[in-house]
Amino acid sequence: MMMDLEQQLLNQYQQRFPLNPTPYQVIAKDLQTDTHTVLQLLSRLSAEGKVSRVGPVFPPNVIGASTLAAMHVPEAELEEVAMWINHFQEINHNYEREHRFNLWFVVVAPHRTRLGQVIDRIRIETGYAVMSLPLIREYHIDLGFRLDREPVKASTPGTPVVPSLPMDEAVDRKLIAAIQHGLPLSERPYREIGKRLGFSERVVIEKIHQLQSAGVIRRLGIVVRHHELGYHANAMVVWNVPDHQVDELGLQISNEPAVTLCYQRPRVLPDWPYNLFTMIHARERDEAHACLDRIIEQYELNTLPHETLFSRRRFKQCGAKVVA
Repeated sequence: MMMDLEQQLLNQYQQRFPLNPTPYQVIAKDLQTDTHTVLQLLSRLSAEGKVSRVGPVFPPNVIGASTLAAMHVPEAELEEVAMWINHFQEINHNYEREHRFNLWFVVVAPHRTRLGQVIDRIRIETGYAVMSLPLIREYHIDLGFRLDREPVKASTPGTPVVPSLPMDEAVDRKLIAAIQHGLPLSERPYREIGKRLGFSERVVIEKIHQLQSAGVIRRLGIVVRHHELGYHANAMVVWNVPDHQVDELGLQISNEPAVTLCYQRPRVLPDWPYNLFTMIHARERDEAHACLDRIIEQYELNTLPHETLFSRRRFKQCGAKVVA
Protein backbone atom coordinates (compact mmCIF):
# COMPACT_ATOMS: atom_id res chain seq x y z
CA MET A 1 0.00 0.00 0.00
CA MET A 2 1.40 3.38 -0.98
CA MET A 3 2.39 5.57 1.95
CA ASP A 4 0.15 8.57 2.56
CA LEU A 5 2.94 11.12 2.01
CA GLU A 6 4.03 9.44 -1.23
CA GLN A 7 0.49 9.33 -2.58
CA GLN A 8 -0.19 12.94 -1.60
CA LEU A 9 3.00 14.07 -3.29
CA LEU A 10 2.32 12.15 -6.51
CA ASN A 11 -1.36 13.08 -6.65
CA GLN A 12 -1.03 16.78 -5.90
CA TYR A 13 2.11 17.75 -7.83
CA GLN A 14 1.78 16.16 -11.24
CA GLN A 15 0.40 19.59 -12.13
CA ARG A 16 0.86 23.09 -10.80
CA PHE A 17 4.45 22.56 -9.68
CA PRO A 18 5.43 25.75 -7.81
CA LEU A 19 7.08 28.49 -9.86
CA ASN A 20 8.84 29.69 -6.74
CA PRO A 21 12.58 30.01 -6.02
CA THR A 22 12.24 27.18 -3.46
CA PRO A 23 9.50 24.94 -4.92
CA TYR A 24 10.26 21.88 -2.82
CA GLN A 25 9.97 23.98 0.31
CA VAL A 26 6.51 25.11 -0.83
CA ILE A 27 5.54 21.47 -1.40
CA ALA A 28 6.95 20.43 1.97
CA LYS A 29 4.94 23.09 3.77
CA ASP A 30 1.76 22.02 1.98
CA LEU A 31 2.37 18.37 2.92
CA GLN A 32 3.36 19.27 6.49
CA THR A 33 6.87 17.93 6.21
CA ASP A 34 10.31 19.35 5.39
CA THR A 35 12.24 20.03 2.18
CA HIS A 36 14.83 17.31 2.84
CA THR A 37 12.09 14.68 3.18
CA VAL A 38 10.43 15.75 -0.11
CA LEU A 39 13.74 15.69 -2.01
CA GLN A 40 14.69 12.33 -0.51
CA LEU A 41 11.30 10.86 -1.41
CA LEU A 42 11.52 12.09 -5.01
CA SER A 43 15.07 10.76 -5.31
CA ARG A 44 13.96 7.35 -4.06
CA LEU A 45 10.91 7.25 -6.34
CA SER A 46 13.12 8.19 -9.30
CA ALA A 47 15.65 5.47 -8.41
CA GLU A 48 12.80 2.94 -8.18
CA GLY A 49 11.52 4.02 -11.61
CA LYS A 50 8.17 5.18 -10.24
CA VAL A 51 8.93 8.79 -11.19
CA SER A 52 10.28 9.52 -14.66
CA ARG A 53 11.22 13.13 -13.88
CA VAL A 54 10.02 16.34 -12.30
CA GLY A 55 9.60 18.68 -15.21
CA PRO A 56 7.56 19.81 -18.20
CA VAL A 57 5.21 17.87 -20.44
CA PHE A 58 4.78 19.31 -23.93
CA PRO A 59 1.68 18.97 -26.13
CA PRO A 60 2.16 17.01 -29.37
CA ASN A 61 3.49 19.04 -32.31
CA VAL A 62 4.10 22.23 -30.33
CA ILE A 63 7.80 22.21 -31.07
CA GLY A 64 8.63 19.95 -33.95
CA ALA A 65 6.49 17.08 -35.20
CA SER A 66 5.29 13.74 -33.85
CA THR A 67 3.28 10.70 -34.78
CA LEU A 68 2.12 7.36 -33.41
CA ALA A 69 3.33 4.53 -35.63
CA ALA A 70 2.51 0.84 -35.84
CA MET A 71 4.05 -2.18 -37.56
CA HIS A 72 3.24 -5.82 -38.15
CA VAL A 73 6.43 -7.75 -37.37
CA PRO A 74 6.79 -11.54 -37.21
CA GLU A 75 7.01 -12.69 -33.61
CA ALA A 76 10.43 -14.24 -34.10
CA GLU A 77 11.87 -10.87 -35.18
CA LEU A 78 9.86 -8.55 -32.96
CA GLU A 79 12.35 -7.98 -30.16
CA GLU A 80 15.27 -7.48 -32.56
CA VAL A 81 13.31 -4.96 -34.64
CA ALA A 82 12.07 -3.12 -31.53
CA MET A 83 15.58 -2.82 -30.11
CA TRP A 84 16.91 -1.54 -33.43
CA ILE A 85 14.14 1.09 -33.57
CA ASN A 86 15.02 2.18 -30.02
CA HIS A 87 18.42 3.41 -31.19
CA PHE A 88 16.72 6.44 -32.75
CA GLN A 89 16.68 9.25 -30.21
CA GLU A 90 13.37 10.35 -31.76
CA ILE A 91 11.62 7.25 -30.35
CA ASN A 92 10.24 7.86 -26.87
CA HIS A 93 7.65 5.09 -26.42
CA ASN A 94 7.84 1.61 -27.91
CA TYR A 95 5.43 -1.20 -26.95
CA GLU A 96 4.38 -4.61 -28.09
CA ARG A 97 0.59 -4.87 -28.20
CA GLU A 98 -1.71 -7.85 -28.64
CA HIS A 99 -2.83 -7.35 -32.23
CA ARG A 100 -1.81 -8.08 -35.79
CA PHE A 101 -0.17 -4.64 -35.61
CA ASN A 102 2.00 -5.72 -32.73
CA LEU A 103 4.66 -2.99 -32.47
CA TRP A 104 3.59 0.55 -31.53
CA PHE A 105 5.93 3.49 -31.05
CA VAL A 106 5.92 7.28 -30.86
CA VAL A 107 8.26 9.36 -33.01
CA VAL A 108 9.06 12.94 -31.95
CA ALA A 109 11.35 14.92 -34.26
CA PRO A 110 12.48 18.56 -34.56
CA HIS A 111 10.53 18.96 -37.84
CA ARG A 112 8.36 17.02 -40.28
CA THR A 113 11.24 16.35 -42.64
CA ARG A 114 13.19 14.52 -39.95
CA LEU A 115 10.02 12.71 -38.85
CA GLY A 116 9.59 11.38 -42.38
CA GLN A 117 13.26 10.42 -42.57
CA VAL A 118 13.04 8.34 -39.40
CA ILE A 119 9.90 6.51 -40.54
CA ASP A 120 11.40 5.89 -44.00
CA ARG A 121 14.62 4.57 -42.49
CA ILE A 122 12.72 2.17 -40.22
CA ARG A 123 10.63 0.94 -43.15
CA ILE A 124 13.62 0.46 -45.47
CA GLU A 125 15.99 -1.10 -42.94
CA THR A 126 13.48 -3.52 -41.39
CA GLY A 127 11.66 -4.35 -44.60
CA TYR A 128 8.26 -3.91 -42.93
CA ALA A 129 5.60 -1.29 -43.57
CA VAL A 130 5.12 1.50 -41.04
CA MET A 131 1.60 2.83 -40.47
CA SER A 132 1.77 6.48 -39.37
CA LEU A 133 -1.15 7.86 -37.33
CA PRO A 134 -0.53 11.56 -36.60
CA LEU A 135 -2.72 13.37 -34.09
CA ILE A 136 -5.82 15.06 -35.52
CA ARG A 137 -7.59 16.20 -32.38
CA GLU A 138 -6.99 15.71 -28.68
CA TYR A 139 -9.64 15.40 -26.01
CA HIS A 140 -7.54 14.41 -23.01
CA ILE A 141 -3.76 14.00 -23.12
CA ASP A 142 -1.34 13.92 -20.20
CA LEU A 143 -3.00 16.13 -17.61
CA GLY A 144 -1.84 13.88 -14.81
CA PHE A 145 -2.65 10.44 -13.42
CA ARG A 146 -4.52 10.20 -10.12
CA LEU A 147 -3.34 7.24 -8.08
CA ASP A 148 -6.55 7.29 -6.06
CA ARG A 149 -8.48 7.06 -9.36
CA GLU A 150 -10.18 10.41 -8.94
CA PRO A 151 -10.32 12.25 -12.28
CA VAL A 152 -7.87 14.97 -13.18
CA LYS A 153 -9.62 16.21 -16.29
CA ALA A 154 -9.84 19.34 -18.35
CA SER A 155 -11.41 18.12 -21.55
CA THR A 156 -11.76 20.64 -24.32
CA PRO A 157 -11.73 19.86 -28.03
CA GLY A 158 -8.14 20.43 -29.00
CA THR A 159 -6.43 20.91 -32.33
CA PRO A 160 -3.01 19.80 -33.51
CA VAL A 161 -2.06 23.44 -34.07
CA VAL A 162 -0.74 25.10 -30.91
CA PRO A 163 0.95 28.52 -30.68
CA SER A 164 4.65 28.39 -31.33
CA LEU A 165 7.28 29.86 -29.04
CA PRO A 166 5.85 33.17 -27.85
CA MET A 167 8.87 35.32 -27.08
CA ASP A 168 12.54 35.05 -27.97
CA GLU A 169 12.65 31.71 -29.80
CA ALA A 170 16.39 31.17 -29.35
CA VAL A 171 16.20 31.80 -25.60
CA ASP A 172 13.08 29.65 -25.24
CA ARG A 173 14.63 26.74 -27.11
CA LYS A 174 17.74 26.98 -24.97
CA LEU A 175 15.63 26.83 -21.83
CA ILE A 176 13.44 23.99 -23.12
CA ALA A 177 16.53 21.96 -23.98
CA ALA A 178 17.76 22.45 -20.40
CA ILE A 179 14.53 21.41 -18.65
CA GLN A 180 12.94 18.86 -20.99
CA HIS A 181 14.47 15.90 -19.14
CA GLY A 182 13.62 17.29 -15.72
CA LEU A 183 14.36 19.90 -13.09
CA PRO A 184 17.21 19.31 -10.65
CA LEU A 185 16.25 17.75 -7.33
CA SER A 186 17.85 20.56 -5.39
CA GLU A 187 16.56 23.29 -3.09
CA ARG A 188 16.77 25.98 -5.79
CA PRO A 189 16.35 24.17 -9.13
CA TYR A 190 15.57 27.29 -11.17
CA ARG A 191 18.72 29.00 -9.97
CA GLU A 192 20.73 25.92 -10.90
CA ILE A 193 19.26 25.93 -14.40
CA GLY A 194 19.93 29.65 -14.72
CA LYS A 195 23.59 29.19 -13.83
CA ARG A 196 23.97 26.63 -16.62
CA LEU A 197 22.40 28.96 -19.17
CA GLY A 198 23.66 32.33 -18.00
CA PHE A 199 20.20 33.46 -16.89
CA SER A 200 19.04 34.72 -13.53
CA GLU A 201 16.72 32.60 -11.40
CA ARG A 202 13.97 35.18 -11.92
CA VAL A 203 14.32 35.00 -15.72
CA VAL A 204 14.08 31.18 -15.68
CA ILE A 205 10.88 31.30 -13.61
CA GLU A 206 9.36 34.03 -15.77
CA LYS A 207 10.20 32.22 -19.02
CA ILE A 208 8.69 28.94 -17.80
CA HIS A 209 5.55 30.84 -16.78
CA GLN A 210 5.37 32.41 -20.26
CA LEU A 211 5.77 29.02 -21.93
CA GLN A 212 2.98 27.61 -19.78
CA SER A 213 0.68 30.55 -20.55
CA ALA A 214 1.34 30.15 -24.27
CA GLY A 215 0.53 26.44 -24.19
CA VAL A 216 4.07 25.38 -25.07
CA ILE A 217 4.30 23.60 -21.71
CA ARG A 218 1.12 21.63 -21.00
CA ARG A 219 1.93 20.89 -17.40
CA LEU A 220 4.87 21.19 -15.06
CA GLY A 221 5.24 18.65 -12.32
CA ILE A 222 5.96 15.06 -11.38
CA VAL A 223 5.80 12.63 -14.31
CA VAL A 224 5.02 9.12 -13.09
CA ARG A 225 5.51 5.68 -14.61
CA HIS A 226 2.24 3.75 -14.43
CA HIS A 227 3.66 0.24 -14.56
CA GLU A 228 6.10 0.77 -11.71
CA LEU A 229 3.26 2.18 -9.60
CA GLY A 230 1.28 -1.03 -10.00
CA TYR A 231 -0.89 -0.24 -13.04
CA HIS A 232 0.08 -3.29 -15.10
CA ALA A 233 -2.90 -3.43 -17.48
CA ASN A 234 -2.37 -0.90 -20.26
CA ALA A 235 -5.26 -1.13 -22.72
CA MET A 236 -5.46 0.93 -25.90
CA VAL A 237 -9.11 0.80 -27.00
CA VAL A 238 -9.68 1.93 -30.58
CA TRP A 239 -13.08 2.78 -32.04
CA ASN A 240 -14.52 3.21 -35.51
CA VAL A 241 -16.71 6.27 -34.96
CA PRO A 242 -18.74 8.05 -37.66
CA ASP A 243 -16.88 11.26 -38.43
CA HIS A 244 -19.77 13.51 -37.44
CA GLN A 245 -19.92 11.88 -33.98
CA VAL A 246 -16.22 11.63 -33.10
CA ASP A 247 -15.98 14.98 -31.27
CA GLU A 248 -19.07 14.36 -29.17
CA LEU A 249 -18.03 10.84 -28.20
CA GLY A 250 -14.39 11.83 -27.67
CA LEU A 251 -15.40 14.50 -25.18
CA GLN A 252 -17.81 12.19 -23.38
CA ILE A 253 -15.39 9.30 -23.01
CA SER A 254 -12.49 11.56 -22.05
CA ASN A 255 -14.38 12.61 -18.92
CA GLU A 256 -14.45 9.03 -17.64
CA PRO A 257 -12.03 8.60 -14.70
CA ALA A 258 -10.80 5.31 -16.14
CA VAL A 259 -9.71 6.94 -19.42
CA THR A 260 -6.20 8.37 -19.16
CA LEU A 261 -5.82 9.43 -22.82
CA CYS A 262 -8.33 10.18 -25.56
CA TYR A 263 -7.65 11.51 -29.06
CA GLN A 264 -8.58 11.29 -32.72
CA ARG A 265 -6.17 9.91 -35.31
CA PRO A 266 -6.73 9.10 -39.01
CA ARG A 267 -8.04 5.87 -40.42
CA VAL A 268 -5.67 4.04 -42.76
CA LEU A 269 -7.92 1.95 -44.96
CA PRO A 270 -8.30 -0.91 -45.54
CA ASP A 271 -5.99 -2.03 -42.75
CA TRP A 272 -7.00 0.35 -39.98
CA PRO A 273 -10.62 1.60 -39.77
CA TYR A 274 -10.32 3.17 -36.30
CA ASN A 275 -10.27 6.91 -35.66
CA LEU A 276 -10.79 7.34 -31.89
CA PHE A 277 -8.16 6.14 -29.42
CA THR A 278 -8.74 5.76 -25.68
CA MET A 279 -6.26 4.52 -23.11
CA ILE A 280 -7.19 2.74 -19.92
CA HIS A 281 -4.62 2.06 -17.21
CA ALA A 282 -5.65 -0.43 -14.55
CA ARG A 283 -3.95 -2.64 -12.01
CA GLU A 284 -5.24 -5.85 -13.60
CA ARG A 285 -6.89 -6.88 -16.87
CA ASP A 286 -10.21 -7.66 -15.22
CA GLU A 287 -10.33 -4.11 -13.88
CA ALA A 288 -9.60 -2.68 -17.34
CA HIS A 289 -12.30 -4.86 -18.92
CA ALA A 290 -14.78 -3.78 -16.24
CA CYS A 291 -13.98 -0.10 -16.93
CA LEU A 292 -14.50 -0.63 -20.65
CA ASP A 293 -17.78 -2.49 -20.07
CA ARG A 294 -19.07 0.44 -17.98
CA ILE A 295 -18.18 2.90 -20.75
CA ILE A 296 -19.87 0.77 -23.40
CA GLU A 297 -23.01 0.46 -21.30
CA GLN A 298 -23.15 4.11 -20.25
CA TYR A 299 -22.81 5.49 -23.79
CA GLU A 300 -24.65 2.64 -25.56
CA LEU A 301 -21.65 1.67 -27.68
CA ASN A 302 -22.42 -2.03 -28.08
CA THR A 303 -22.77 -1.74 -31.85
CA LEU A 304 -19.74 0.52 -32.35
CA PRO A 305 -16.81 -1.44 -33.85
CA HIS A 306 -13.82 -1.42 -31.51
CA GLU A 307 -10.78 -3.43 -30.46
CA THR A 308 -8.78 -3.62 -27.24
CA LEU A 309 -5.00 -3.76 -27.60
CA PHE A 310 -3.31 -4.66 -24.32
CA SER A 311 0.39 -3.95 -24.06
CA ARG A 312 2.51 -7.05 -23.70
CA ARG A 313 6.07 -5.72 -23.49
CA ARG A 314 7.50 -2.26 -22.99
CA PHE A 315 10.65 -1.79 -25.05
CA LYS A 316 11.11 1.92 -24.35
CA GLN A 317 9.46 4.69 -22.36
CA CYS A 318 11.03 8.08 -21.81
CA GLY A 319 10.23 11.77 -22.08
CA ALA A 320 10.08 13.22 -25.56
CA LYS A 321 13.15 15.17 -26.60
CA VAL A 322 11.36 18.11 -28.19
CA VAL A 323 14.44 20.14 -29.12
CA ALA A 324 17.94 19.02 -29.97
